[in-house]
Amino acid sequence: MTFAGAAQAAPRVLSLDQCADQYVLTLSPRASIVGLSTRADDADSRLRALARGLPQRRTTLESALAAKPDLIVRYWGGDPRFIAQIEKRGVRVITIEDASDFDGVRANVRRVAAAMDRQAQGEAVIAKMDARLDRSAGAWRGATALYITPGGFTGGEGTMIHHILKSAGMTPTPPGPGFQPISLEQLAIKPPRALVLGFFDDFMLANNRWGLGRHQIMRRVAAERTVASLPGAMLGCPDPSAAEAVEILAAKAPR
Repeated sequence: MTFAGAAQAAPRVLSLDQCADQYVLTLSPRASIVGLSTRADDADSRLRALARGLPQRRTTLESALAAKPDLIVRYWGGDPRFIAQIEKRGVRVITIEDASDFDGVRANVRRVAAAMDRQAQGEAVIAKMDARLDRSAGAWRGATALYITPGGFTGGEGTMIHHILKSAGMTPTPPGPGFQPISLEQLAIKPPRALVLGFFDDFMLANNRWGLGRHQIMRRVAAERTVASLPGAMLGCPDPSAAEAVEILAAKAPR
C-alpha cells in the first residue's frame, strides 16, 4: 500500500483539546487529521510546529459534524452532552485518562494508537520514551529536590511530576500526597538543596502576577538553587513528553 493509500485508510481524526492534540499529532497521519483544538498552536503546546497548517475547530456539535470525523480524541475537551450527541451519530470517542506514572502514559498511547489502527507507531513512541527513561534512571542518586510552580505549589505522591523527579533519581520533598502549597517562610528559612521549576515560562509568569513565583524571596532562592526549569508544554499533559522532562533533569545531575 502506498503512503497516500495508508492515509486514506486511517480514520478521520478530530481532537477536542490541547492534550489530545499532542496524541493526534504524534500518532495520526497528517492527511487524516480533520481538526485540532483552538489551542493547538499556543505557546504551551509542545507540538505546535506540527499543528501549523491544520484546521482548528471549536468544541461545538456543529463544528465537529462539519469535520466528518470517524474518531474523536479528547482529554478534558467536550462536555458530557456534547459527547453523548456525537456518539449518537456514530462517531467513536476515545478519552485519554489521567496518568500519574509512565505505565499510565503507555496505556494511553496504546489506547489511542489502537483506535487509529496505528499500533506499530504507538509502540515506537513507547520505545523512544522508555529509552529516555532507561538512560536517565538514577542520575541524581537519591538527592532531595523541591518542585515548585509559579503559584507556589509542589506535586507530592500520586502526581506525574513526583514520578518524573523519582525517575531521574531524585527524592522529592516535602513528603505527602497530591498537590500541596509551599510556605514562603519555610522556603526562606530552609531553602532546598535542589529546586526544579515548572511552568515558569515567561508567558505563564505573566498570567501569575500575584503568585509566589514573583516574590523576591522566591527569585533569590531560584537564582541560587535551581537545577532545571521545565516548560509548561512538557508538563501540562499526561503524554510521553514527561520522559523528556526526566531526561532534562538527568542531564543536570552532578557527575
